[in-house]
Amino acid sequence: MSDLPEYLARLIESAADLPLRHRMPEASATARRSAVLILFGEGPMGPDVLLIEKSAHLRSHAGQPAFPGGGVDPGDDFPVGTALREAEEEAGIDPEGVRVVATLQELYLPPSDRLVVPVVAWWDDPRDVSVGDPREVARVARVPLADLTDPANRFRVSHPMGYIGPAFAVADMLVWGFTAGLLEAILEAAGLAQPWDERDVRPLPASAIRPYRLPGSVDAGGEEDAAAPTVADPAPDGPPTRTVPPR
Repeated sequence: MSDLPEYLARLIESAADLPLRHRMPEASATARRSAVLILFGEGPMGPDVLLIEKSAHLRSHAGQPAFPGGGVDPGDDFPVGTALREAEEEAGIDPEGVRVVATLQELYLPPSDRLVVPVVAWWDDPRDVSVGDPREVARVARVPLADLTDPANRFRVSHPMGYIGPAFAVADMLVWGFTAGLLEAILEAAGLAQPWDERDVRPLPASAIRPYRLPGSVDAGGEEDAAAPTVADPAPDGPPTRTVPPR
């Protein structure tokens, strides 16, 4: 691991105690195991991380930025195999050019009733990114870490249901919810975070708001709806947050 960038080495060292700024509930008995790939690389604009934008036609997370990932399939070497398979399907990432360096603690997301394991990887052989499955993904972007850490691109969003959480305006995308909460924790753990105005709270655009459904509920098409807020913070002047202990 000595050939990895310092920021990634710091993240790996703190992987067991990632500073997540939200409180995680206990998982339900029906939670489906899932994994996401957090793929770092050295791009034309410096260090970056891979994000996708979900297709606007999906019933779950339509149009939302996210890490590549999804639920475990039979035969997967979970969680690494799941994360790599999904990244290949969604973003055309060749698993042979990716080096997995750490797995983070499992996180329970009540709205989608999923237990998600973030898999951290380094792109040994970076390639031009492209949409793998246009039915699921609208576009793929390598987002420079400098853009994510720029205070001008950081704020919080508020949802009519009372959710207040971190957000990033990068690559012509509004990143919020689970993905933004995980990015915020990663930047802190990697020693990259910069001070920003945490009292800058903006209403979530109407286009990003979808009806809330209970975990495990289905829509008219028979598929689970997982598009409600997932990673909430207390209000900026609310009680202190806690880190999530390793499982």
